[in-house]
Amino acid sequence: MRIAQIAPLTEAVPPKLYGGTERIVSYLTEELVELGHEVTLFASGDSITKAKLAPMSTKALRLDPSVRDANAPLTLMLEQVYRRRHEFDLLHFHLDYLPFPLFSRQSVPFVTTLHGRLDLQELQPVFDAFPNAPVVSISNDQRRPLPQAHWAGTVYHGLPERLLVPDAQAKPGYLAFLGRIAPEKRCDRAIEIAIATNTPLKIAAKVDKVDVDYFESKIKPMLNHPLIEFIGEINETQKQDFLANAIALLTPIDWPEPFGLVMIEAMACGTPVIAFRHGSVPEVVDDGITGYSVTSMSEAISAVARVKELPRAGVRAQFDKRFTGRRMAEDYVSLYEGLCRREAPQLAVAAE
Repeated sequence: MRIAQIAPLTEAVPPKLYGGTERIVSYLTEELVELGHEVTLFASGDSITKAKLAPMSTKALRLDPSVRDANAPLTLMLEQVYRRRHEFDLLHFHLDYLPFPLFSRQSVPFVTTLHGRLDLQELQPVFDAFPNAPVVSISNDQRRPLPQAHWAGTVYHGLPERLLVPDAQAKPGYLAFLGRIAPEKRCDRAIEIAIATNTPLKIAAKVDKVDVDYFESKIKPMLNHPLIEFIGEINETQKQDFLANAIALLTPIDWPEPFGLVMIEAMACGTPVIAFRHGSVPEVVDDGITGYSVTSMSEAISAVARVKELPRAGVRAQFDKRFTGRRMAEDYVSLYEGLCRREAPQLAVAAE
């Protein structure tokens, strides 16, 4: 198939540091190329890919201080894709609802994977206005706020098989928190769990500009405890040691997590997950196999002792079964083929 992957321009593909959507676009693109498809990646010019790169900006917009209006290059990218649309059998967007107005008025099959939260009231009229725009969810739970959307399927994220692996020499000695410092990610809970269990906690997380005040007022005062170590944002290569040497990954979220890429990153290393049961968590975490899905702080605290008993080989085996990049790409190919036949299959991937 001739496939266009259209990525956000905020980060490179793959991102240099944090950037979950761009990372998934990269994994999917490379797997599709390996499967023999002709793929063109519309992304920032500093992206790296085996596909054909169509650079839509000189570099990732977050790293370019000269760009003051990020919507301008994004608008231009949509126009460039539109002009080239007949070069492709299918257009796969990762830009939320932005493609709907233009691409709903043309004949080339297209689909949009929704990577973010959908429980926002302002989204309702948008999806009401475009009832035939096909979209993909990254968990079944993500769909709940928008039952009227034209769901083409659910495809769980996946990682390259050897990107992160268990380390036989690892000596797990701390709990890990990985991702963003934001109110909904509840790093404060992670700190409280670590202190309550007398277990060291390492925090590898970025602080977005919008969350600086929250970090300074709520989280920073909690970092003075001797059990807590704040590392800051880490890159892809640093994740291997960080996760493989952790007793467990803490995901004490307080929001409807659409998927939670960090959870399967930990599983790839054989590291179990302790996560609060919101959003996708019950679909991603297999209780008693890859970790524990909890509903309270007391359950999370007790899970720290129990998680040490889970065989790390079993955690990795479940990752191999459910969350590889190849499985993700094959699921998308099946979905693409259905859309090209104008018969989108219901690829609702049930939690196993």
